[in-house]
Amino acid sequence: MSTNPNEPSGFRKFIPGNGPLTPESRRRVLTVAIVAFVLGILVIPSLFSSKNVKTISYSTLIKDAKSHQVLTAAINTSSGAVSGQLLDGTNYTSNGPSPAINTEISTLQNGNATVTFAGGSNLASTLLPYVIWIAIFGGFMIFAGRQARGQMNGMMSVGRSKAKQFSEDRPKTTFADVAGYFGVKQEISEVVEFLKSPLRYQAIGATIPKGILLVGPPGTGKTMLARAVAGEAGVPFFSVSGSDFMEMFVGVGASRVRDLFATARKQAPAIVFIDEIDSIGRKRGAGLGGGHDEREQTLNQMLSEMDGFDPTEGVVVMAATNRPDVLDPALLRPGRFDRQIVVPLPDLEERLPILQVHAKAKPLDASVDLSMVARGTPGMSGADLANLVNEAALHAVRRHSTTVSMEDFESARDRVIMGQERDTMVLQDDERERIAFHESGHALLAYVLEKSDPLHKITIIPRGMALGVTMTLPEEDRHIMSRQHLEDSLCMRMGGRVAELLVYGDLSTGAADDLQRNTDLARRMVREWGMSKEIGPMAWGSNNQVFLGEDLMHTRDYSDSTSKIIDDEVERILREQESRAIEVLTLHRRGLEALTRALLEHETIDGELAARLIDEAHGEPVHPAGTKTVSSLTGGAKSKSPAMPSEPVAVAPAASTPAPTWQPPTLPAV
Repeated sequence: MSTNPNEPSGFRKFIPGNGPLTPESRRRVLTVAIVAFVLGILVIPSLFSSKNVKTISYSTLIKDAKSHQVLTAAINTSSGAVSGQLLDGTNYTSNGPSPAINTEISTLQNGNATVTFAGGSNLASTLLPYVIWIAIFGGFMIFAGRQARGQMNGMMSVGRSKAKQFSEDRPKTTFADVAGYFGVKQEISEVVEFLKSPLRYQAIGATIPKGILLVGPPGTGKTMLARAVAGEAGVPFFSVSGSDFMEMFVGVGASRVRDLFATARKQAPAIVFIDEIDSIGRKRGAGLGGGHDEREQTLNQMLSEMDGFDPTEGVVVMAATNRPDVLDPALLRPGRFDRQIVVPLPDLEERLPILQVHAKAKPLDASVDLSMVARGTPGMSGADLANLVNEAALHAVRRHSTTVSMEDFESARDRVIMGQERDTMVLQDDERERIAFHESGHALLAYVLEKSDPLHKITIIPRGMALGVTMTLPEEDRHIMSRQHLEDSLCMRMGGRVAELLVYGDLSTGAADDLQRNTDLARRMVREWGMSKEIGPMAWGSNNQVFLGEDLMHTRDYSDSTSKIIDDEVERILREQESRAIEVLTLHRRGLEALTRALLEHETIDGELAARLIDEAHGEPVHPAGTKTVSSLTGGAKSKSPAMPSEPVAVAPAASTPAPTWQPPTLPAV
């Protein structure tokens, strides 16, 4: 049942002034009207008929007439029926002879009764019931015929294109609404200029690309760029999703492709935009146990329309996908999709204008520095940044504030990256202590190691699926990773496991995700990136997709002996980084305990406080040139080392924790 108070209820839904009538509503209105009409014919006459009419015999009527008891008498000359009123006010009816006998008529008149005569047979009144029923039956047959024609028209139109056409008078997005992506907009704007002034390009012999494929991760604004083309071009723009071509009937998709291009060809120059083209453009003949006949026919028709015997002039096809590797090679060749435009994740210079666009309509506090927010959000897409600004506004509402401050952006970034806090989860004291040591191990290695990402924040408050989080952020956008950076990342993830070993002498399940990610990264270092002396400059490992039918059994292209070498190298790399983590944490054991006490007391500490605790426990700055941390958005991107206190920080003696039963292994010789 609808709970909308503004929605009309009952028959108000069907009144023309309360909204458009759907076909289902029209059918219900017609059905109710027919039923009401039939009931009216059957019931209304009986309502007007008198319930006090008394039926008497004809002889009794004559007897009452002789005794002057009949007041009125209406005689039907056709049927002989007599009706009227007696002297006592009783209405009567009687069946007399037809035609009426004159002597009996004289008897009624002599009895002081008022006698009237009704005419003969009324043809109209006799045929009226039949006419009404014939009209009802005819109306029903007409209604049923229209419904059948509508269904037939729906079946006949199943092959028509579902593309939406955008015209110039509709609200539109322009390139000015798309922040950043200057190179991408430059390439797409050439298509717009060609469609507006084709003679300028034809004069020099240049031809516009027939197809433009926008490739990039999800959320980078590929569809928004296509809408901007629609707003800038000033030509008919047809937008359709790849899934709109697919139906349960074989051949429907190909028919819709033909109809789409035929419509666009009539209105050329025009632009056809196909979103998520990978749903119909996958490699042909790649299905498991056979091909997908409907999808392949649709793809074949699209290939023919884009560059076949009947080339389409003046129709530019734009498409978007985040999976170009699964597309059919015939679709990507020159002549079809001549140009592939990569829409990458925005860099630092592009994140700032994107944030400015999304924050334009929001009241920002004077302390908000969007350049600081852009610097602290590497790797975020345009959709992520829009979500970040919205989360900041929601956090401001929860604070009962009328403006959005940097505190809100900081909380929003933590919410997006680390997940929502689970305040309802209650941890035991021993669990909190173990989690604190685990996260302190990660944080200490992230701060001490040279090439690891700078430390930002540590928390033992459960967030998302994690019981604790150590958050690191790169100081700047990074596009390639050195071997030393990868090894420091492996060592940093080993910190939680190693910290538990050093303190408790045993292990827990808390390092499951760390071990999984480390194993995957080490295997890629060996198999794909050639970072193993034993394997050398070779790469193995198929990237084919199982759903394409190309790597169903995950076959490998190397021998069993090579597989053993790969496994040994992965194990060697992981054990080396575990030994490094043990060595570093043993050296900075006092800093590990200081971090743990701070986490148990405050639950969340930032990178600057963690760096100060580690430096103070170590007795000197670990990084003399400055702390390797990324501060909160409310501070700077990088902070200098604090002044050392006059007295060292008191640290609990090592005897307060149980002695480990497991000894650190020695580092292997390089």
